[in-house]
Amino acid sequence: MFGMIRVRMALALAIAFSAAAAAQQLYRWTDEKGRVHVTDTPPPAGAKDVQSRRIPAAASASQAGANDPYALQVARKSFPVTLYSTPGCEACDEARKLLNARGVPFKEISVNDEKQLEELKKAVGSNSVPSIVVGSTVQKGFEEAIYHRILDAAGYPKTGILPPRSQEEPKAIEPQTEVQPAPESPPAGPYAPGARAQVPQKK
Repeated sequence: MFGMIRVRMALALAIAFSAAAAAQQLYRWTDEKGRVHVTDTPPPAGAKDVQSRRIPAAASASQAGANDPYALQVARKSFPVTLYSTPGCEACDEARKLLNARGVPFKEISVNDEKQLEELKKAVGSNSVPSIVVGSTVQKGFEEAIYHRILDAAGYPKTGILPPRSQEEPKAIEPQTEVQPAPESPPAGPYAPGARAQVPQKK
């Protein structure tokens, strides 16, 4: 009888541990200095704007950068960063440099054809570059302070915490050169265009 009780207790504990591992509790809160934090532990008593959510462990384990710091993994999953740029744009270079210096993973779309232009307009509401999308937040143009504020609110670690990245501008795809068929060679001999007809001489 005691053996059956022990088996049932072991099963109950196993179920409890598996349920706890199946999801992770995430807290997003603001401290007294206005700084935004994302942690997996409950915030202190004086925290403001406390938000919590549960993230399935399977989803967090399957995401890219599983070895990244936990705060970066959460921010990257909940607030992915996309930068819209165009070749030869100095402000786009500055935006890319900021993201790389802060160590923020991002997707960059270089707008150089009609399809990408339509995608830009759909994402940000205009054809303005650079434009950055962090989760559902859109910022047109480049303002260093605003970029940092948006990334802070999304929970990305501040500059100096993550190693810098070296992501470069996407290479523009050059249009394929059309191959023109070679002109046909004119017929040789007396029947070639411009050739003088040979009139046989009477003997």
